[in-house]
Amino acid sequence: ALLPYLRKYIPGNPNIVAEFMPGGGGRKVANHIYRVAAPDGLTIGNPPGGFIASAVLGEPGVNYDLDKLIYLGSPNSATNYVFLTRKEVGLNNMEKLRAYSGLRIGAQSVGHTIYIVGRLFAYLMSLRDPKFVVGYSGPEVDMALLQGEIDSRANIADTIFQRVPEWIDKGMVHFQAILEIPRGDHHPRFAHLPELESFAKSDKERKVLAMFRALRLVGSPYVLPPGTSRGRVEILRAAMRNSFQDPDFPKDYRKLVGDDPSPLMGEEQEKAIRELPRDAEVVDLFKKLSGPGPLPPR
Repeated sequence: ALLPYLRKYIPGNPNIVAEFMPGGGGRKVANHIYRVAAPDGLTIGNPPGGFIASAVLGEPGVNYDLDKLIYLGSPNSATNYVFLTRKEVGLNNMEKLRAYSGLRIGAQSVGHTIYIVGRLFAYLMSLRDPKFVVGYSGPEVDMALLQGEIDSRANIADTIFQRVPEWIDKGMVHFQAILEIPRGDHHPRFAHLPELESFAKSDKERKVLAMFRALRLVGSPYVLPPGTSRGRVEILRAAMRNSFQDPDFPKDYRKLVGDDPSPLMGEEQEKAIRELPRDAEVVDLFKKLSGPGPLPPR
């Protein structure tokens, strides 16, 4: 969706060739940009946002320095996640939800964003002995909920409107809470839900939420190698900015991606990454929440 607009706004309208480089949840391409690509502005990386979490959490295979990469921006950043339960379970308020034991929460895989968000909701809302059921695709989680294989899930609010609007129109699920990214970005249809941070009991828990928000806010960044000249960085940042502001870009993005763009510029990305909580205690808690083990005690 973005490349035709970059070509339009980079002086000289250069050809842009896309090369798919799978591996390590974005670590392979991030390593390539950091260690191999020439810093001439002619090679741009676009690793998925998970490469940032990999670096912060100290995962193997990270041979790049987040703070030395040069960020150009991302077409997607703001997101609202909601936690919901199927109507048949009857958990239509927070008291019933917290009293229920063994709630089955569905997700794609351990470490997937939806899995981590579901764990964050369960942990901070103090659910009793929740069970995490994985192995689905996104639509399969929805089907499992309808068939009673699972009781609940977390998902992006706008995805629900696009994929299963009848859940809202027909009251097929109960919504319990919302996670706003960035904080204060109120969803017009879910503004009545409590924000997840309101359940946090300590500064450490608030920092874990801040970490997740920052990791999600940066989207899937377009990055340049360290040492790229300031002049070329400014040319590409200007092209990125003009692409996002082009009146046709949102329509093309929506057509190809199925969602509205929520652009974030490179300067804002750099700031969000600089401000990521990285103290050992917070990183350790985030690892436990994103891993396969039981939820840690509060």
